Amino acid sequence: MEPATSSSEPVRSIEGAKAQRIIDATRICVAERGVAGATFDHVAREAGVSRGLLHYYFGTKERLLAEVVRRDCEVRMEQLEAQLGEAQDAEAFLALLPRQLEEYIRMPGLVTLIFELYTTSRRNDDIQQEFAELLRRTREHVAAVLAAKQAEGVLVLKADPEAIADVLFGLADGLAIRMLSEPGRDWRPTIEAGVVAARGLLTG
Repeated sequence: MEPATSSSEPVRSIEGAKAQRIIDATRICVAERGVAGATFDHVAREAGVSRGLLHYYFGTKERLLAEVVRRDCEVRMEQLEAQLGEAQDAEAFLALLPRQLEEYIRMPGLVTLIFELYTTSRRNDDIQQEFAELLRRTREHVAAVLAAKQAEGVLVLKADPEAIADVLFGLADGLAIRMLSEPGRDWRPTIEAGVVAARGLLTG
């Protein structure tokens, strides 16, 4: 177990190519070794940086995982906002949801990290706060897109935008873990059923 840090010790800012190498290396190590096996030593070697650098910027492995998920989610939210922002009618909007799910499950390391963070947050107050903040930001981001599309007349929301965003994320997370667990199954009927459920929340 990595040394613990207190909630008064935030993740230090690290940007640029070195930060991206660390994030990419963490995903690779999690995919190859699992979360428990993806130690600072393994991540440091994969990224070509010192173990001390990881400790300096992140303090614990859990905080490193949280930062990787945060950055990945920010990229996904930017892509989602750009794609959904171009939708000119409800059906075009709905057609993007399966595409987003497919892109999500192409990143099994990210799916694993998200569920690992959830598990860790049950026993670590610092991570619980960070994970809750991550969920809040992504929920509010998507809710803002939904509200904007309703204002444009593209969607007719049947519930509060944040509540709908939570349902959509719940569908995506649940389907992702099932699809990754049974990769040989034909999931098209299930995805189509998910779109039907989403249509009921998003259209008149």
